[in-house]
Amino acid sequence: MTNSLGPAAAARSIGQQNAAATLKAILRTYPLQLAGTFSLVALENALMLAYPLFAGFAVDAIIRGNVQQAITYAGVVLLFWLVGAARRAVDTRTFTRIYADLAVNVVQAQRRLGQTVSTSAARVVLAREFVDFFEKHVPIIATALVSMFGAAAMLLAIEPLVGTASVVTLLFALLLLPAFARRNEQLHGRLNNRLEHEIRLVDRVSPSVLRRHYTTLSRLRILLSDREAGAFLVSGTAAATLFALTIARLASTDHVAPGHVYAVMTYLWTFVGSLDDAPSMVDQLARLKDIGRRVSPGIEERDGERAR
Repeated sequence: MTNSLGPAAAARSIGQQNAAATLKAILRTYPLQLAGTFSLVALENALMLAYPLFAGFAVDAIIRGNVQQAITYAGVVLLFWLVGAARRAVDTRTFTRIYADLAVNVVQAQRRLGQTVSTSAARVVLAREFVDFFEKHVPIIATALVSMFGAAAMLLAIEPLVGTASVVTLLFALLLLPAFARRNEQLHGRLNNRLEHEIRLVDRVSPSVLRRHYTTLSRLRILLSDREAGAFLVSGTAAATLFALTIARLASTDHVAPGHVYAVMTYLWTFVGSLDDAPSMVDQLARLKDIGRRVSPGIEERDGERAR
């Protein structure tokens, strides 16, 4: 598929290839709608990144007794919420339409492949993940990336030592994430294999087989949860270390302004909070990659031919 495809051809192709191609098809089919909602996401993130800086100015203005300057911060807060409300309203209108098109194409594709009703039904549900990726996860990923890199940049500008420590922590996390993603993709593959056959199992198998099926599902979900918990613990340890370094640095600085302390601590909290979101983002991408192989007609056959 090339970029020369028109909207009608791109719409027919949605849900009929691998994960990356499906996401590209959605982007080509709905460029204006997605540009509108993602522009609001970008504006929301820009306001969120500026929030600690404006809050620091407001703290200093309050201490000086300058009410007029301090109260402008309320305007920034109001603007942030107005943009967020508009983005959520636009999201629903855009992504409900996309899912309607995607579900129809997936059902038709599974019929052509001769899949069972249970497999087709499961894959339609899985296909919703593509729409959720744009509606829910793209804003989360964008927010996390802006927060991580933006907060680190702001810390480098206003407190270089803390900013450098944040960048080192970020680089260390980037080295660990690929291995985390590969293992999670394997676990999601095993989980989705069972989910695809769940309707058939519920209808036909004995209670003992059914119990074994749900026990395996529980075990796989626990493994994924344990990996998330482990990543959370690592992130928490890194966060505690960064805060200890920051507090020691600020406490040893003479004549530090209260607004500066607030801005540094808030940017650091933004950074570590976003760092904690990184494993869940990677997990979602790993899950989407596995789903892309399942809702793509013919990909299993092509893989089999290459293997032979």
